[in-house]
Amino acid sequence: MFKYLFQDYARNRGQVKIIFIVAFFRFVNLFARRSKKSPLFIIGIPFMILYRIIVEYTLCVELRAKTKVGPGLKIEHGYSLVINDNTVIGKNFHIRHCVTIGCQMMPDGSQGSSPVFGDNVEIGANSCIIGGITIGDNVKIGAGSVVVKDVPDNAIVVGNPAKIIKYLDGTPIEKSDRE
Repeated sequence: MFKYLFQDYARNRGQVKIIFIVAFFRFVNLFARRSKKSPLFIIGIPFMILYRIIVEYTLCVELRAKTKVGPGLKIEHGYSLVINDNTVIGKNFHIRHCVTIGCQMMPDGSQGSSPVFGDNVEIGANSCIIGGITIGDNVKIGAGSVVVKDVPDNAIVVGNPAKIIKYLDGTPIEKSDRE
């Protein structure tokens, strides 16, 4: 946990609100990721409630306590974020304001699967990433994009629906990538 905290701090240096959110998240994440019958989970309930009141309701950042997030989380202009608790996020994740990362609702009303992000992913403001999709390593998602399909490594995607406009490694874009 402390290793992650130092990496998170380094990426958010100077942003007191964000450092508070990320540090509080890392703390409650220790409790929330345990079995509900675990003594650590039970001890953590008051902290998780406090986290929800302060971070989610007051600061408007819905980064659920049990979300799996790698080290180096960077939140820019942290406001109006929604990240589903079943989302898996790799290291050096960079996210901006007004982003929704969520699941699809199943026909029976249950929650479907959520996105899985690789390492070094950057998401522009006001983007929406929905469903059981995989976002590869070194991906950039442009502002206002709606992503509902898998994104390969080293891609830049933009638009609604999101389309690949460029590969960071110089791979040529094929017609199927633009659809």
